[in-house]
Amino acid sequence: MKESIRKFFGKGRKTNIKQLVQNGAQIIDVRTIGEFNKGHIPGSVNIPLQDLSRNLSQIKINKTVITCCASGMRSASAKNVLKANGFAEVYNGGGWQSLQNKLS
Repeated sequence: MKESIRKFFGKGRKTNIKQLVQNGAQIIDVRTIGEFNKGHIPGSVNIPLQDLSRNLSQIKINKTVITCCASGMRSASAKNVLKANGFAEVYNGGGWQSLQNKLS
């Protein structure tokens, strides 16, 4: 049970997020537009979680995807939505500020 919870929140094996981005991964920020406008990772795409399912065409299905939000909860949900819609390589990047620190 504990391992499945860790996987849901993207806390399994350590992933080199910086390397994924250097290799062309796309960052999808699933916070609201207002949250995104207050600060975000340069180059990230804002698709609020509630709009994600109807905006999948904005995301390249053949590229790695890293989701982020404020704390990691919405990005975990977004990861599950993307996986359920055929995206093969999706990572929960957690909160956007901690993700940004990993990319520095």
